[in-house]
Amino acid sequence: MSNPITNLVRGMRDLRVHALPMVLVALLGAGVFAFIQIADEMSEAELDSFDRTLLLAFRNPDNLSQPIGPPWFREFMAELTALGGYPLLTIIVSVVVGYLIIARLYGPALFTVLSVVTGTAMSHLLKLAYDRQRPDLVEQLVNVHTPSFPSGHAAMSAVVYLTLASLIIRLVESNAVRAYVLVVAVLLTFSIGVSRVYLGVHWPTDVAAGWALGVAWASLSWLVTAALRLWRNRERA
Repeated sequence: MSNPITNLVRGMRDLRVHALPMVLVALLGAGVFAFIQIADEMSEAELDSFDRTLLLAFRNPDNLSQPIGPPWFREFMAELTALGGYPLLTIIVSVVVGYLIIARLYGPALFTVLSVVTGTAMSHLLKLAYDRQRPDLVEQLVNVHTPSFPSGHAAMSAVVYLTLASLIIRLVESNAVRAYVLVVAVLLTFSIGVSRVYLGVHWPTDVAAGWALGVAWASLSWLVTAALRLWRNRERA
């Protein structure tokens, strides 16, 4: 006679397995749709007023060279934005991939590298394609050298932190830990994007498009990995 509790646990596990691909497909579709919409309206200058209004909301109206908040907050935002920069993201990904290789988790290591490398390439190609100028409405508080749309910091922080969160979620059993990791990844991605607008180096639509692109790319990577795992498990069975 089967144990009701065991059957309930199995049923919840099966529901999670089947629900995850649907959630990922929904996130992928929403991300792609949002990016296309933002890019289209940005190209037609329909969001210029929104961009200017929100960008100026972070500045002292009497002196646009000064962001709102005390000096220490400006330093905090400058440090925060570095968490989405390529040097630090490269170090984080390298450390994680190194650990996965040492632990002989070659599949997750390859998944991480491919997700980040392809996401980076896509972000750069889109920057070159749209070639949007950086904001000139306010003083830029950090140095930048690439086109503005989409925000590479917003896109790559979403790709990297959400990809790493998906790895941890796969490797732990505690739902509390999974929720914590996912929330941290989302908050980091959001905060880094906001810091780019605060520092005056991106229009808000650049950041929104970067978030959409990053979420879509991370969802696609996760979906491909889930499909490969399912295929592998069926082959073994």
